[in-house]
Amino acid sequence: MRRTFEDALSWSAAGTELFLDAVAGWGEEQYLAPSGLPDWTRKHLVAHVAANADALGNLVRWAATGEETPMYSSREQRNADIEAGSQKPAAELAAWLHESADRLAVGTAALSSAQWNAEVVTAQGRTVPATEIPWLRSREVCVHTVDLATGVSFADLPAGFLAALADDITGKRGNAPGPALVLTAADTGDRWELLGEDDATAVAGPLAEVTAYLAGRPHTLTATDGSPAPTLPAWL
Repeated sequence: MRRTFEDALSWSAAGTELFLDAVAGWGEEQYLAPSGLPDWTRKHLVAHVAANADALGNLVRWAATGEETPMYSSREQRNADIEAGSQKPAAELAAWLHESADRLAVGTAALSSAQWNAEVVTAQGRTVPATEIPWLRSREVCVHTVDLATGVSFADLPAGFLAALADDITGKRGNAPGPALVLTAADTGDRWELLGEDDATAVAGPLAEVTAYLAGRPHTLTATDGSPAPTLPAWL
């Protein structure tokens, strides 16, 4: 793993600022525009990011107190919170977004070294040390800033974050069904392999495009033989 705890803290803070800057000053019209995610308006996406801050705050509380506090009581509750948030007026939704981000920042800043090493359980059921919380948050705010469809692209995200995200996604995709791939970031020399069905397809391009492809986002990649890059199954 080439990302460090300090890296994740930095990316989480930078990604949060990027997301908040992207939505600053929006009114109802901007919030109700489609996001880059199917069937979601920008309101849905902002509600999701605000709810994620509160959910990660539950893990911070778990690490701080030792009291088991899951991110969400259920997937149904998570989905209901996002849907309810998507119905909030613009000003109320913006307030939730900022207040939840502030609460998470205050909570993480108060954790001691021992508390950072406490074990918590993610929404996917993985048991991890609390030091993973900033990485989980950085993924949300960085990727979803792109999903807001305001012109921010993967190329605008930190290169270190992009490489770490590509590592993370290939690790998660490693045991899942899908095409066999050899991916090369032509601008950095980074390389990833996905074991899968049939012979491996070679795909190369800028790091930002490779990471966008792995994350299931719009990209410009083709295989090195000129054919379309294989379609990947869902990442999360």
